[in-house]
Amino acid sequence: MFSQDVYLKALSYAAKAHGEQKTPTDLPYVTHIVSVAMEVQHACEKSSLDEEKANLAISCALLHDTIEDTNITYDDLYVAFSDEVADGVEALTKDKTLDTKQAQMKDSIEKLMNQPYEVQMVKLADRITNLSTPPKHWDNDKKKAYLKEASFILSCLKNSNIYLSQRLEEKMENYKSYID
Repeated sequence: MFSQDVYLKALSYAAKAHGEQKTPTDLPYVTHIVSVAMEVQHACEKSSLDEEKANLAISCALLHDTIEDTNITYDDLYVAFSDEVADGVEALTKDKTLDTKQAQMKDSIEKLMNQPYEVQMVKLADRITNLSTPPKHWDNDKKKAYLKEASFILSCLKNSNIYLSQRLEEKMENYKSYID
């Protein structure tokens, strides 16, 4: 299904890169990346992906925030892993030089549409993981916008994996309970 050695290499690399970083709920950041990877692993198993495709998907899941949130660069990932992993993580990275969140999301989706399904799956899994209890400081408008963004992600990437698409639909439906 996937290589444990590849998994452990990517997990160790990501854990070191994220260091003491925390999630919005004050957990070690590694909990987020492992949650995303677990969603991807399940989808790989359900989809019977071959080992090479599963390794790409899981590596990108574990490393998906390294360029965006740490000092790791594309070149670092290229050298440590491969061009496919580096390209995948780069496609999953928001371009923070763009003015608005909408522009960043559009750009991100456009980059992902040029990636293999295995990389697109990570975006679905990331949003599944993020659609848990919203931060207490988010108002209704922020929650609605986040749900709308999830809907956009799903509409663009739903063909990448049926299991993750169904799971994201369920999470979106459940997330509505947080909106007044």
